[in-house]
Amino acid sequence: MNTPQGADSSAALTAQRSRGRPRDERIDTAVRKAVMEILNEVGYGRLTMEAVAARAGTTKPTLRRRWRSRQHLVVSALVQTMGSSPTPDTGCTHCDLIVGIRTLSHAFTTTIGRRALPALIADLADDPELESEFLGELFHPRRAATAAALRRGIRRGDIRADADIDLLLDMLASTAYYRVLFGHLPLTPTLAEDVVEVVLKGVATPQWHVSHGSVHTL
Repeated sequence: MNTPQGADSSAALTAQRSRGRPRDERIDTAVRKAVMEILNEVGYGRLTMEAVAARAGTTKPTLRRRWRSRQHLVVSALVQTMGSSPTPDTGCTHCDLIVGIRTLSHAFTTTIGRRALPALIADLADDPELESEFLGELFHPRRAATAAALRRGIRRGDIRADADIDLLLDMLASTAYYRVLFGHLPLTPTLAEDVVEVVLKGVATPQWHVSHGSVHTL
């Protein structure tokens, strides 16, 4: 059966409309900024899609087309705030790790860290899609960047070749997460340096200790 030319044109137009207009990054930026401002003002529990839309100068349907829920909005805003940039390669294992952990600690010292992260983590347990987004966009990229820094340290001879990378990653980041989740101790300005120093003293080779002027018997 032949399809009328008009039908073809109509189908093409419908397909074009279904793809929609290109995503406006200016809206995304305004929305993430609004999320962070509202979190600072009223906290995670009182953040609503309506409030974010009003603050960002857009509409709730626009938000819904981009983010499935307010929890997804928070994850997106945290990714922008905390960043997922690779831990830098400065040629110094000690320095690279401090920079990576310091970025995490600095993000958590904001009001956002204490007011949003614990509640968001709790929500992950009941929402597999949200958990996947949080891990895929925020947690795993940062973890992979630090893992790369550790492997560079092994190649330089600063860290033992048999070091457990996954265990080291947990040890390096856990202090910041633990303190922001429970609030029992502050995220001090020197926390990154302190954590890296303690961890490296347990896994570093004699070469590392000599180069950094520390005395330690493995």
